[in-house]
Amino acid sequence: MLDHLIKGATVVDGTGAAAYTADVGLRGGRIATITEPGTVTQRARTEEDATGLVLTPGFVDPHTHYDAQLFWDPFATPSMNHGVTTIAGGNCGFTLAPLNPARPEDADYTRRMMSKVEGMSLKALEEGVDWTWSSFGDYLDALEGRIAVNAGFMVGHCALRRHVMGPDAVGGQPTEEQLSEMLRLFHESMAAGGWGLSTTQSSTHSDGDGAPVASRHAGRDELIALSRAVGEHEGTQLEAIVAGCLDQFADEEIDLFVDMSAAAGRPLNWNVLTIDAAVPARVPRQLAASERARKAGGRIVALTMPILTPMNMSLGTFCALNLIPGWGAILNLPVPQRIAELRDPAVRAEMLRSANSPEAGVFRRLADFGRYVIGDTYSEANAGVSGRVVKDIAAERGQEAFETIVEICANDDLRTVLWPMPTDNDPDSWALRARTWEHEDVLLGGSDAGAHLDRMCGAPYTTRFLGDCLRGRRLVPLEQAVRMLTDDPARLFGLRDRGRLVEGYHADLVLFDPARIDAGTATLVHDLPGNSPRLDSRAIGIVSVRVNGVETIRDDEITGAVPGTVLRSGRDTASVPTV
Repeated sequence: MLDHLIKGATVVDGTGAAAYTADVGLRGGRIATITEPGTVTQRARTEEDATGLVLTPGFVDPHTHYDAQLFWDPFATPSMNHGVTTIAGGNCGFTLAPLNPARPEDADYTRRMMSKVEGMSLKALEEGVDWTWSSFGDYLDALEGRIAVNAGFMVGHCALRRHVMGPDAVGGQPTEEQLSEMLRLFHESMAAGGWGLSTTQSSTHSDGDGAPVASRHAGRDELIALSRAVGEHEGTQLEAIVAGCLDQFADEEIDLFVDMSAAAGRPLNWNVLTIDAAVPARVPRQLAASERARKAGGRIVALTMPILTPMNMSLGTFCALNLIPGWGAILNLPVPQRIAELRDPAVRAEMLRSANSPEAGVFRRLADFGRYVIGDTYSEANAGVSGRVVKDIAAERGQEAFETIVEICANDDLRTVLWPMPTDNDPDSWALRARTWEHEDVLLGGSDAGAHLDRMCGAPYTTRFLGDCLRGRRLVPLEQAVRMLTDDPARLFGLRDRGRLVEGYHADLVLFDPARIDAGTATLVHDLPGNSPRLDSRAIGIVSVRVNGVETIRDDEITGAVPGTVLRSGRDTASVPTV
């Protein structure tokens, strides 16, 4: 007997093959049968008519930071609402384990680091997670049996360094004995099911004290030694971030990526490839790393988002504006002093010069302040400006755009929410994206879901992309779009029996209405532990999501079931060759 029968669905199986109509039967968490409509002879405990609906494999998000959120939100919202059934966590060198039991203060350091570098609510981290584990295996075990999505986790370089070196992990170099201990700890974490090594060398990543995070102090020999260790385990990967990921790689950064991938004999993915026709040299330069890696026996994969994900800004709290050269020193001042500095025309002029300089890299896109839209405001003096474009307000006041922003924000004691409008929403940039997606070493993803919670909401990229492919720009056909969201990331991670809708595979499934599939506008909600805020987006047109055969979403509502699996390397993943 079948557990469930989906009748008359339009099946898009994830391989890129043409869609077809079929009845799909599920049993024991797997896809038991796929037959022509009306030909299933087995009885089913439950069934549904899916005529006119599209049935696909569950979507795989290759870059998330749900490491903490899953403890208070086992449903990985809003990703699961938007059809994501498998997530990759532990990215960018940041994981919550291992923790050294001899130093209880390491948990507090980790919480403050995650709050700063990944924009997670400190209150939520303190109140929503019990922090009782020590080893990486303990952390994975703490999630087992209590999550609704399938989740695999990289082992974070920062946690390894902190565990072995303590406070010296920031600024110090390991002794020979410490490096050996780091490698021993890493092998132990991999044996417990870690997916591989994640690390960061990015200049944008600082801890809760404002110092460069631990992995940024690692030398080349340490990185290569850890990369070699990755290759000693089945079904593993590398994930890394360097400063050039935000704009264009330096030669030494490409050399490092190539050598790490070649040493491991494993793919290395990085986040995120920004595509803008106004910067034509960026894509060829970034993909040069992939071309060089293949010649050296490695593979480097660039993640890129298929939608434009708006990120709000603020002069009052840490955001991307703090990362513009020279801006951090001003935006870290106490609020009254910060306002005084921002109101100084000479200070503003220097800030604008820095924001438009070559050194600002990709952050130059934030410097067109006339294109900003004013979001939430908090003072009577700002009545009527919310929702308006800054250049229009500035013209009315006879001011320069940045001056107008400063005055509006100062009226709110810098609490004003600012929304920069994208500068790369032009036809040439979208055409360039479509061409770039065809590259064999470009993969859709990079949502950062679970991080930067009150600043951005990248989780809905799946539904928004499908809606755009069906009813918007139509840059790729539906079958290709589904493959890019399912089988392509599944193959990169070597997921066993996931990513395709074929008999025998795990029944991770999404059923949606092609006439409606889309994502709602991101809105601020206060549903984190401690009543902390985050941006959320409703899914539109998602009829059902199933994880391992069990329904977790029906009509964008959570069912409460937690059938997800902690995916462990080797058992649930196979090694992916680089050549």
